Amino acid sequence: MLWIVRIIGVVLLADLLAIVTRALTPTPTPEPSWWQPSPGTTWQWQLNGEVNTRYDVQMYDIDLFDTPQETIDKLHEDGRVVICYFSAGTYEDWRPDVDDFPEAILGKPLEDWPGERYLNIRQLDLIKPIMEARLDLAVEKGCEGVEPDNVDAYTNDTGFDLTPEDQLAYNRWLAQAAHERGLSIGLKNDGDQVEQLVDDFDWALVEECFQFGFCDQFLPFIEQGKAVFGVEYIEGGLERADYCPQANAMGYSWLTKTLDLGDMPPNACFDYTE
Repeated sequence: MLWIVRIIGVVLLADLLAIVTRALTPTPTPEPSWWQPSPGTTWQWQLNGEVNTRYDVQMYDIDLFDTPQETIDKLHEDGRVVICYFSAGTYEDWRPDVDDFPEAILGKPLEDWPGERYLNIRQLDLIKPIMEARLDLAVEKGCEGVEPDNVDAYTNDTGFDLTPEDQLAYNRWLAQAAHERGLSIGLKNDGDQVEQLVDDFDWALVEECFQFGFCDQFLPFIEQGKAVFGVEYIEGGLERADYCPQANAMGYSWLTKTLDLGDMPPNACFDYTE
């Protein structure tokens, strides 16, 4: 009988060791299902006019509301990733959901942008349903991701005395809400908060950082293997030679555009030669 007891003891010990091993072994983190572009991804940005679908790039960034479904479908047929733009930090009086914005969250108008007013992003209970509906529309239209604009309002005179902490909370909520829907999301400008937000966002999009000298702020995205998209505007006065070599060296996906972001070729720095 003693040998039977010993065998049972060995079996129980083996089972116990297996349980402990499983408990101590970390569960692998599943890979996100949404689009995660790497440095060097090519793209086109057009927010005004009929979208020209003929450019041979990996990603198109287009307007969520103004772009017809057939245009998005055509881009998908051509193998393009579609990112849909909307403003997450301002009210625009020409959008179809304009009546969803209560007056209580509307702040000061944006200088040089008629019809736009800042939002009080601290009032998340009032803003969340509006932005969730926009994210749901992006899913409905088949966008792989979104580009929420005006997510650095705390740096401006909004009429609400917003703090950096207010902006971090709002931007993190946007990223979480997008990911819950399987959408990729980019951090638009907001360079001062890159280090706090790089883990939450899948890529970055920057305007005129060579013009104003803050491009280094977005290197944490590159260091994590995430794309940094950007643009210099012709109206800014720089020549491509002033920024394309540096953008290429940094691994940034840089374009040259006009401020209206109409139908204009990408003029990508990847194609630049001295």
